Amino acid sequence: MNWIFGIVIVVAILLIFKRCIEHQKRRKLRLFIQDNWGLPKEDEYYNFDTIGLYFRNNNDLKNAYQIISDSTWDDLDMDEVFRYIDRTCSKIGQQYLYRQLRTVTSISSLKRFGNFSRMFGSDEALRVDSQQELCQLSSYKSYYLEELFRPEPTEKSGKIWIVYLLSTLAILSVILSFYYPIVSLTLIPVFVCNMVFHYRNKNVIQYYLNGVGQLSVSYRVANKLITFSKIRSYHKDFGFMSNIKPVLSKARFIEWEKKLDNEYAALFWLMTELLKITFNIEFILFYHFQASLEKEKANIRKLFSFIGEVDSAISCASLYHGHHKICEPVFSGDKSIVVEGLYHPLIENCITNDLALKNRSLLLTGSNMSGKTTFIRSFSINAILSQTINVCFADRYIAPFLKIYSSIRISDNLMKNTSYYLQEVLTIKNLIETSEDETPCLFVLDELFKGTNTVERIAAGKAILSYLNKANHIVMVSTHDLELTELLENENFELYHFAESIENNSLIFDHKLRPGRLRTRNAIKILELYDYPIEIIKESEVCAKNWGYLHNVDKPSL
Repeated sequence: MNWIFGIVIVVAILLIFKRCIEHQKRRKLRLFIQDNWGLPKEDEYYNFDTIGLYFRNNNDLKNAYQIISDSTWDDLDMDEVFRYIDRTCSKIGQQYLYRQLRTVTSISSLKRFGNFSRMFGSDEALRVDSQQELCQLSSYKSYYLEELFRPEPTEKSGKIWIVYLLSTLAILSVILSFYYPIVSLTLIPVFVCNMVFHYRNKNVIQYYLNGVGQLSVSYRVANKLITFSKIRSYHKDFGFMSNIKPVLSKARFIEWEKKLDNEYAALFWLMTELLKITFNIEFILFYHFQASLEKEKANIRKLFSFIGEVDSAISCASLYHGHHKICEPVFSGDKSIVVEGLYHPLIENCITNDLALKNRSLLLTGSNMSGKTTFIRSFSINAILSQTINVCFADRYIAPFLKIYSSIRISDNLMKNTSYYLQEVLTIKNLIETSEDETPCLFVLDELFKGTNTVERIAAGKAILSYLNKANHIVMVSTHDLELTELLENENFELYHFAESIENNSLIFDHKLRPGRLRTRNAIKILELYDYPIEIIKESEVCAKNWGYLHNVDKPSL
């Protein structure tokens, strides 16, 4: 009896020790969460192919206001913006946030999300408790939960009847062998056939392994999150939880094998593997699992969305906490824009700017390196963020609820034998076709048609910009072509510019947006500052002066 008592004491000590370690880990995690509140992630690896799986594979929001295109996403460097904004704890939340930034839905859903996010910002205990649970889904394997509810139907085996027949023969052979031992020999060909089906099916099971394993963890996390009363007040329908539960029990036969990752389990694995092969247990159970999975795809997606929205809302609350210069956008019903203190979130100590447009679009001129492209990118980025996560990096933001399109980063397409100019023609054609939509659009363009000659560039640019600037659409265009200011000033375009000053033979940019047209140019001055030969400088000045007089444009400041 003493040895039994000793074993009980040892087991009890081990359990207490394990509990203490778990408690210590949770305490450290809680401190880490609290210390990093309001801060961007450090040393995080971003694989956007994987992060974008939920967006690409489940992008079926037919009623979405707009899906941000790949070209606009790349034009605005939104991958880098996402890196900065992402404060999620789970990989599910990260995928959900990525999709959210690329999917504009409605003002009502946007406001609801904003209220949800502020709730976490004002309740530290709720937020930290939620983050602790979400951290259980921080493994890269959690990226693959979305595989379980992709829209395409699950491919099922058409030979299930053969499997049932072989399984029945195996059972009969075992039973009859007790009475007629010779019958046991039939198990050999049956076992061989079953082995073929078993290992072919293994390849299919491998596809589901990561997703199935994370389904159980996700269910457990969601089950904990719904115990928080404030979260329940926003998500009142949790019927998907009870519907998913039967799928979990059927999925365990897939998941348990992944856990046999040490040599002590090898013998047990071998015994169960032989049993599963003999009677085709794994194949038959997996067939029924696929049917259950197909039936509950919508509910698994709801589980994913619930966890993702909670994590994304906390991430945005962290963003608010870390910045004093963030505002909630206001959406106007007319063609007007008012922004104050607008800045680019990725530029440290970024100079802020104000802009006011009323029934007009923006024509922005400026010297090289003055900040033209940065400003139109800043506004466009904030327009996307305001319409997807209800966040704007500014003191004030008032604008229509817009569809956003851009033509900024154009390049040759050598694979399709497309020149820079032709590639730009095709991109602008898409904007022209889009402008036929009655829904208000924002068209953002940088240096229109710089791949062709000056006369045709200005002529085509004027015609296209006038065409786009119709109805409730707003155009924001940056250009070096000062001639466009005269052509478009009376075409409902407001003129703004960035300028520079020269101090101690250095160009100084204050990056402040100013009303009116640009009166100076700096291209030749930059050549001089970088010690180009004096002959080049003087000839450039003469040519520029003659060009200005010949074409009746503002005389450059040389």
